[in-house]
Amino acid sequence: MTKVNLFLAGILYLVTSQIHAQTVYYDADQFQLIGKVTERTETRYERLPAYLKDTCRPPVWQLGKNSSGLAIRFRTNSTSISAKWELLQNNRMNHMTDTGIKGLDLYAWEGDHWQPVKAGLPGGKTNELTIITNMTPQEREYMMFLPLYDGITSLSIGIDSTAYIEDPSLPFPDTTHPIIVYGTSITQGGCASRPGMSYTNILTRKLNREVINLGFSGNGQLDYEIAELMSTRRDASMFILDFIPNVNATQLTEKTNTFFNILREANPGTPILFVETIIFPHSYYDKKTYETITEKNKLLKEEYEKIKRKGDKNIYYLACDNLIGYDGEATVDGIHLTDTGFARMAGKLFETINRIENK
Repeated sequence: MTKVNLFLAGILYLVTSQIHAQTVYYDADQFQLIGKVTERTETRYERLPAYLKDTCRPPVWQLGKNSSGLAIRFRTNSTSISAKWELLQNNRMNHMTDTGIKGLDLYAWEGDHWQPVKAGLPGGKTNELTIITNMTPQEREYMMFLPLYDGITSLSIGIDSTAYIEDPSLPFPDTTHPIIVYGTSITQGGCASRPGMSYTNILTRKLNREVINLGFSGNGQLDYEIAELMSTRRDASMFILDFIPNVNATQLTEKTNTFFNILREANPGTPILFVETIIFPHSYYDKKTYETITEKNKLLKEEYEKIKRKGDKNIYYLACDNLIGYDGEATVDGIHLTDTGFARMAGKLFETINRIENK
């Protein structure tokens, strides 16, 4: 190759590199969003309908602004993917990573499974960064999980200026018969290191089905307004109730049956699964805590048995046995789960869901 040709090749390489280095952003509002129980929300990236603003308890309403369980679906042939997102509050906690609280988590479909690509690490209330680069320029389907413990007021996805981005073409995760999960801070995702590792998001990938997260940190207290909201989803394939850590014995015995009946009256044939609370690892030393959680599990089992004796054939029960293992390594603080804890719990739920649906 002559010096002139080498020079021209170098110029071409530089120009091509600069073209690919340019990032064009697209408002994520135009792409599919999964994980919502209803579209009737105040803004796009939140979980509760606007009509509950003045009727449900204020803490529940505020937690509904968190985007736990929501995910954007799209496809692109870009060699890089970037994101801009603005947070509602820029929350911080002393026992959970910023990435889990307010970051993004990108996955790609690889033939038969969702493969982690890379997380979008937050730097403040307003964020812009390249999540992944140097990929081959082939079309891929993506799923981007949104923050677990903060809200999003705006979100844009960036790609190469020469690439395209469109709605997904694959029909999964299947959104036709979602599983709806109600519960506590653990259900909401505390304390996953990144959004994709909450147990409902793990189940979304393992089942390849929409799993809707209605976990409200400290506030899974059997609010009837939430049962009524859940009951409107006549297309749900299952309701999972995982609320024990947030209720006391009185609330449990007085409200469980009514909460259940609201769901059952509207959905007479839908499986409903009660889940015991995990045995907190520190309760092996803290005997008061052990007595409290084992007593509540016992009371839940009694409520379940009462309903079953009335002839309901679509009610199920998952005991705490080995939900997160026995080695004590599955929590951050004795209560909230690490990624290990979430993976173990999701595995048990996955087995239970398959057993119920294939019986």
